[in-house]
Amino acid sequence: MVVDTLPPLPAWLLIGIGVGTLATGGVVALFYFGDRLLPAGADAAAAGASIDGDARRRTEIRSYLSAIDERFREDHSVDGDPVDFYLPDREVAITFDAQQFFRLERAGIAAVLCEHELPGRGLGDRLPFDTPETESASESARGRAGGGFGTEGAFGTADKPGADPVAAAFAELELPRSTDEDAVKRAYRERVKDVHPDQGGDEEAFRRVREAYATATEYCRRADGGAEPPEPRSAADRSRGAAATARARRARRERRARRKRR
Repeated sequence: MVVDTLPPLPAWLLIGIGVGTLATGGVVALFYFGDRLLPAGADAAAAGASIDGDARRRTEIRSYLSAIDERFREDHSVDGDPVDFYLPDREVAITFDAQQFFRLERAGIAAVLCEHELPGRGLGDRLPFDTPETESASESARGRAGGGFGTEGAFGTADKPGADPVAAAFAELELPRSTDEDAVKRAYRERVKDVHPDQGGDEEAFRRVREAYATATEYCRRADGGAEPPEPRSAADRSRGAAATARARRARRERRARRKRR
């Protein structure tokens, strides 16, 4: 039997194989340790930023609720769902989570949604009950341009000199100007369900609705005489407010139905 023997490999080929093996091993090691170390650091940084933001909001809300002398509980379970803040005397839940907000609304629980950009003192305009004016809120109100409704930059008038921001605000909420504050709050809660970005809405429309709510609420409070308590509404006034809200809801349902048909 004749055994064929292979000639020895040239030195340059052996060197190339060795260098290629070392380079491949180095790349594999780089990706391995990079995957282990870098994402962990990025996640920690993101988590730290989120924690800092939530801690700031919690601190602001605690300060505001303490300033208005309102009892509250944190991480309290409501209908089996822990909420960020709960006001036991008012039976109102305060949450940072939009999905949780809509779950509570569907369960018939009074809920308030606090977005990331909402300052703690801005919570008072969203609570479904009258709140006393705090010192920080008074300074903020005085800091606005003259405190009037016709100033430049008010809702709906930034690019429309001479326009009536109050009329624009009530039009955005689909309410008549004679509507009271309770009806404004109800309309805002209904409108925000359609335009909230977490529900597939548009960020710009969401901003307009929020600004409209703030403008309409301030107008209603001034119309009621500012700091003086409002007189009880008559049955006719309540009926008109309820009818206006019902018409707005029907209009929104019709718009949603048209969008679905498309």
